[in-house]
Amino acid sequence: MSLVEMLLWVALPYVSIVLLVTGLVWRYRTDQFGWTSRSSEWNESALLRWSSPMFHLGILCVAAGHVVGLAIPESWTGALGVSEQMYHLGATVLGSLAALATLIGLGGLLYRRIVVKSVRLATTRMDIVTYVLMCIPIILGTIATVSTQVLGDPGYNYRETISVWFRSIPTFNPQLELMATVPLAFQLHIVAGMLLFCVWPFTRLVHVLSAPIGYPTRPYVVYRSRKGEVAATPKPRGW
Repeated sequence: MSLVEMLLWVALPYVSIVLLVTGLVWRYRTDQFGWTSRSSEWNESALLRWSSPMFHLGILCVAAGHVVGLAIPESWTGALGVSEQMYHLGATVLGSLAALATLIGLGGLLYRRIVVKSVRLATTRMDIVTYVLMCIPIILGTIATVSTQVLGDPGYNYRETISVWFRSIPTFNPQLELMATVPLAFQLHIVAGMLLFCVWPFTRLVHVLSAPIGYPTRPYVVYRSRKGEVAATPKPRGW
């Protein structure tokens, strides 16, 4: 195995895991007030109203598909009576629909952030890095799915290579030789995903790990008007 393969399929997975875990712990301990998605709804809401739910629903379905495809061995689904052909068809159809929703929602969010001036001015450099590193694995994953699963016949069975390699990472016995025959589109998709995990704790993506558990029981936020004598601007006269 070459040095590049060792770096990509042995070193990079552990680097991304260490940066993700330690970075999240550090961010939570030092920047809880910054642990937010920095909502820009007050800048513009018409585009956000449909693009954000579509993107989030799509990306959640994509993430769920990745968990099933990578973490669950092929023998387990076979034991449940799910043939490879049935699994391939279901994963391709559902994955394509989820990818389509994700791309449309992401396109709306990008259009909004570029075109709407107030949103564009509120965009930080780290936001730009986040969008770039998020777009790359999504686009590469869509290309890999379309080129190998939709247009390819009979399709690429990644559960015999990528999934086995993925499950070998936690056991500290990475089977990097399995990645040698993986199509380039999948390899680029995986590398882009690991790079995204490396910067995840330092971006607004940390809000993914926040659940509004206490929201239904939190006290109401009470708004009161200021008294005239402490108001910042004088009270207008007349009507």
